[in-house]
Amino acid sequence: MRSLLFVPGDRPERFAKAQAAGADGIIIDLEDSVTPVTRPQARLNAAAFLRDGNRNRLVWVRINPVQTGDALVDLAAIAATRPDGLVLPKARTGADLQRLDHWLEALETQHGHAAGSIKVIALITETAQAVLSGSSFIAPPARVIGYTWGAEDLAADVGASANRTAEGEFEYTFRLARAHCLLVAAAAGIGAYDTTDTEFKDTAAVERRAQAARRDGFVGKLAIHPAQLDPIHKAFAPTADEIAWARKVIELMSGAAGAVALDGRMIDRPHVQQAERILAALERR
Repeated sequence: MRSLLFVPGDRPERFAKAQAAGADGIIIDLEDSVTPVTRPQARLNAAAFLRDGNRNRLVWVRINPVQTGDALVDLAAIAATRPDGLVLPKARTGADLQRLDHWLEALETQHGHAAGSIKVIALITETAQAVLSGSSFIAPPARVIGYTWGAEDLAADVGASANRTAEGEFEYTFRLARAHCLLVAAAAGIGAYDTTDTEFKDTAAVERRAQAARRDGFVGKLAIHPAQLDPIHKAFAPTADEIAWARKVIELMSGAAGAVALDGRMIDRPHVQQAERILAALERR
């Protein structure tokens, strides 16, 4: 998935519009974008859409953290309708992923779903504890297919008055959290998804940051507004030069016993992995 678009769970009139916007998947949010007062209705809205809606895109649900009383209530409301996946916020250590996995195993069995059919993407940087517990996330349950990160809750946790510079770029602590997410995801063998941008009118900034995310190794990016989708998709599409380079690498290395020269530079097995990733991204377009 190149893009996942958040939509508040208490705004059901936006669900179909979010799907029509063209994201690879939508995330119906039961956490930060809804209030405790509207959360019960948001659960009903999500379940109704999952049950009756025209699901022409992947439909995910962001539940509440496992350490809250809301998490199991969220799951009880939506599990029967089998969302494509769940976004787990504020994971503190890998134990939170194991706990969610056990709950989902029981619910999948109860409702006749295939074991592991409900996938999970977890936010693993929203507290200092989570950032410093990276090794605990390296061996997640098989249903966990990605990690992502967030800066707002981390800022609150560490007492930062802001998480971006005056130019709109993340301060060092939050760049560190971003790198932490990328490295832990790589160690776990799953995808890393870059966090949302608050801008939606400055699409050039969204595209520039998404390009940097793909260059760094992220496989996709979260979005909060439909206007962000086109720049994200453009950024995660390989360029013509990258495609040509990747094909040359695959061709040259297919029969090579070691490093070979390409355009004045030496290439070897790690470059084959990079080339394969570029061509895989091409197939996703």
